[in-house]
This record gives sequence, structure tokens and C-alpha cells, in this order.
Amino acid sequence: MKTQHEVYFTRGQCGHSELKTREPPPENPGRLQRVTKLMALAIRFDQLIQNGGVEDQGEIARLGHVTPTRLSQIMGLLSLAPDIQEAILTLPRVHEGRESVTERDLRNVTRSLAWSVQRAVWGELA
Repeated sequence: MKTQHEVYFTRGQCGHSELKTREPPPENPGRLQRVTKLMALAIRFDQLIQNGGVEDQGEIARLGHVTPTRLSQIMGLLSLAPDIQEAILTLPRVHEGRESVTERDLRNVTRSLAWSVQRAVWGELA
């Protein structure tokens, strides 16, 4: 079976033309789960605070036009055990239908600071 690719030219080193191909996009790569995006945001926001890019969570809330309460819910994901955070970041993409885990589901997990308890509650979710 032959595959077709779009072909175009670019300027390479020393001004020479180079032939390039553009691969067609995958059929349906799916979408990242919302909780995966929120976990990544929480990590990024924490880095911004640690590096001095922003003063505190209040500033992030103002810049992001969200309530401080909502931002606290998102930042609460940072209290999860590292293996749970990794599992959230590597959740499978959703191709159709509902997501397997929601941020609201994770609120039960973040209620405890004991990682062993978190893992037990996470095990029931996953």
C-alpha cells in the first residue's frame, strides 16, 4: 500500500534547496484528559512561584481570571504522591466519551496528606 505525502522545498545550508515531506496528521490522536492538563498547570504554576516569576497564588489567580478557591483546588494536586502525579500525567488520551478521572474525583484523594491513604483511594478510582 502506497502512502502519499505532501512535498515542499525549503532553503537548506548554504542556500541550497531541500526537498521535504509533510506527513499527514494521525487519524484521531484523541485529546488529553482535563485532569492531565490541570496537573501540568499546577506543576508549572509552582515552578513560576519558586522561580520568582510570580509573587504568589493570588497573583496567578488574578492573571488567570480565576477565583483563589479554584486555584487552590488546582494547586492541591501538588500534594498527591509522586507516583499518582505521574499516573495522572500519563493517563491515556480520550478518543470519545467521558474521561476516566476528573479533578472532582481527585479531591477525595487530596483530602489526606498520607501517601499510603492517597494510594488506596487512587486505587479505587483507577
